[in-house]
Amino acid sequence: MFNDIGPFELVTLIVLAVLIFGPDKLPKVIQDVTRTIRKIRDFSESAKQDIRQELGPEFKDFEFEDLNPKTFIRKQMDNDELGLKELRNGFDLKKEMAEVTDAVHGRDSDSSASSSAPSSSSSSSPATPAAPSDGRVDMVKKPEPAREDRPPFDADAT
Repeated sequence: MFNDIGPFELVTLIVLAVLIFGPDKLPKVIQDVTRTIRKIRDFSESAKQDIRQELGPEFKDFEFEDLNPKTFIRKQMDNDELGLKELRNGFDLKKEMAEVTDAVHGRDSDSSASSSAPSSSSSSSPATPAAPSDGRVDMVKKPEPAREDRPPFDADAT
């Protein structure tokens, strides 16, 4: 129940309890708290038993922990009746993103780009800029100035 409370926090809680309730009332308060927790647990267990009896024999394997969405999904993923592990393992996000990036930049896929890159680099001289279809960016060349046919930037419109 209190798995994440360390020794320092436990000592702090004990000191606070002694200061708030005093050493003479603290044992009675502890008894009252433990009695209340025990009653809540008993009530919870009886409610679970009543629900299991009302559901009938077809729900004999029903666990209330399965109502938690995280537990339910984890249990279904481990079950793998639908073949979800194959889908999860077959999805390569890096490869998908590389394909999208290549498509946006108008490049071919990796296999054709790698086969065409050595032949084009041997034919071009260092003085000539790289061709746009090559897929490479010339870092020496300065960017072209902005065209004047574009409409002016309107800060209020954004």
